[in-house]
Amino acid sequence: MPIARNVSRAVSQLLQSSGCGCGVSIVPVRCIGVSPRQVASDASFHSVSFSESDHPRVLITGGLGQLGVGLAKLLRRRFGKNNVILSDIRKPADNVFYSGPFIYSDILDYKNLREIVVNNRITWLFHYSALLSAVGEANVPLARAVNITGLHNVLDIAAEHNLRLFVPSTIGAFGPSSPRDPTPDLCIQRPRTIYGVSKVHAELMGEYYHYRYGLDFRCLRYPGIISADSQPGGGTTDYAVQIFHDAIKTSKFQCNLKPDTRLPMMYIDDCLKATLEVMEAPAEALSMRTYNISAMSFTPEELVQEVRKHVPELQVTYNVDAVRQAIADSWPMNFDDSNARRDWGWKHDYDLPELVSTMFSFLGSDSRIAQAN
Repeated sequence: MPIARNVSRAVSQLLQSSGCGCGVSIVPVRCIGVSPRQVASDASFHSVSFSESDHPRVLITGGLGQLGVGLAKLLRRRFGKNNVILSDIRKPADNVFYSGPFIYSDILDYKNLREIVVNNRITWLFHYSALLSAVGEANVPLARAVNITGLHNVLDIAAEHNLRLFVPSTIGAFGPSSPRDPTPDLCIQRPRTIYGVSKVHAELMGEYYHYRYGLDFRCLRYPGIISADSQPGGGTTDYAVQIFHDAIKTSKFQCNLKPDTRLPMMYIDDCLKATLEVMEAPAEALSMRTYNISAMSFTPEELVQEVRKHVPELQVTYNVDAVRQAIADSWPMNFDDSNARRDWGWKHDYDLPELVSTMFSFLGSDSRIAQAN
């Protein structure tokens, strides 16, 4: 189909991929008659269940983004290298390709995705394919296709094959009418970006599939995620990553948000830890299917002051991007994640000073190696 091919080509150019094992009995799905892709009741495919002592077979979609590669490393250490398959529509770097199984997977190609799940006996699926906030606003039709149509493919396949499914949500799932300080798990959600709308859609569809078909759907609303392993990927909180690269390279940084814009943030190690913990949590411990998680909350100016403890000569200017600022002003200032802390013991490890020190430790050593070479 020409439209599908065009969308797939556009995805290849613009897609940013943003971003566990219990012996829980999942109700078999026998009645998803509303799906045009429903598998016939007498169809034959290899279905695998696993006990608490077995390792899950994991597929990560959109795996070359900020979170996928790090998650694959974490899961491979825990479950074994060959039990975790990373997938994307882009060509991986050599170090990623040779670190463990990698496969081409386009979430808009339902048949291909289903074949991967069946042929590799997948039991857990982490769905990270998405266009982020600022990129999504620049191409709404593509964001709608990737973030919503792709999600529907994943939901149908996960339900049909009794997978445990993780889909990340975001601070962007809230809007200007939501309480901002703090923002609870359950409140008004009226986002004003296609990214946020698609994430609210994912939360509600996942919960619906859970209650209607028994799908083991689990979801975390991520704050802004900061990582030394990846470049900014089109998100509104990317300034909090870019500042470290610029501080090391030029000691000059231009911020596209106002200095007093407060947003919840988290270091990537905490994010990945939380993701694994909620997937491994017993189903009976979960009082809901979508949780807020948080670690810290700061403004660009507060981050600048902390960065200057390491780079005193850092020069900062503010050139506010109207689109990103409007998005940030509609998002939470602080997350209330008390339910996650109560239900499955969530606890963060990194605060702002430790985050900044860790980022400079990684990026500074990389810079010194590059200079020596």
